[in-house]
Amino acid sequence: MTFLPKWLMFLKGKEVIIANALIAMLTIGGQQLFSFFTFSCPCHVGQNLFYGLAFLGVPALILLIVGYALNNQTWRLVTGKSSPLWEETTPNRLLQCKLICFVLCSITGRALVAPVTWLAVTLINGSYYVCAVSEYVPVHYYGVNLNVTASEHRKILAAFPCSQLVPLELTRARDEVIILLRYQSQVAGWLVIAVVVITVFLSYCLASCLSPLSFLHFRYWSSYVDNEHELFDEATEEHSRLYAMQHVKKFFGFVPGSKNVKEIRIPSLREWQAISGLAFLKQVDDEHYDYSLLHDWALKESANGKFLKTDEDSFIRSEGPSPQQHPAAKQECV
Repeated sequence: MTFLPKWLMFLKGKEVIIANALIAMLTIGGQQLFSFFTFSCPCHVGQNLFYGLAFLGVPALILLIVGYALNNQTWRLVTGKSSPLWEETTPNRLLQCKLICFVLCSITGRALVAPVTWLAVTLINGSYYVCAVSEYVPVHYYGVNLNVTASEHRKILAAFPCSQLVPLELTRARDEVIILLRYQSQVAGWLVIAVVVITVFLSYCLASCLSPLSFLHFRYWSSYVDNEHELFDEATEEHSRLYAMQHVKKFFGFVPGSKNVKEIRIPSLREWQAISGLAFLKQVDDEHYDYSLLHDWALKESANGKFLKTDEDSFIRSEGPSPQQHPAAKQECV
């Protein structure tokens, strides 16, 4: 019997944790690169807030949508809910609602990894928050008396994230304001991390308490589901290849990898046109679909036509007159 190394045994069954950690690290690296190459606070009244909030929220929203889109459970939920078998497999409507809520929570938990990481890292960095709220900080607490109008006052504060735009007499006040805003931003970032960690831990505890399965039974069930998905994907790949092979063979007269090919089929112009173009999933009856134009052609048309021998005595046979009656046709194929 072959035994896996200890580190592989430790990692087995923890694919979700590893995937989430990898997503978090990639998000952190992407955020650092994104900030370095693209972020530049405008330091202008009315623009700082929108610019800072856009860099805080828009990437997080995009990552959330991508997280939903890349999760197979999302599409299982969308397509499975509209299946006619849905009512038969889950006749209890309360059970349906519980199942939908459970799946949604699972999908959302996976999808939130990247956006929460982005939000936490950007808050700990502090640059976006400083840019967004600098113009709203009262500076009279720092012993600065500005004999200017309210609009000019906000204009000066909006320039605080850009040190080169701040007057020399306000340098100290500017430094203190930046320190305060970074403190607020970093505290908010660590609070986000703490809330997420506690929520995840309590969710796992609650799910374990409400689960009808014991710890070992749950591990067995998880292993079974993983193996089923793996075997199903392998069978899908092999089944679809064999199914497509029948249609390709009907069109060309052979399939790649065949040995001792005696003859090949010569498709007609009309047949080439029939399998060319844009293909849409087409329902042919209540239970079956045509998956491509070649599939549709193979089901509707016969395999008769012109064939070419692959040995030295090549000739064409067709439904029409023989090649002996039409020497021009024989010359064309040769």
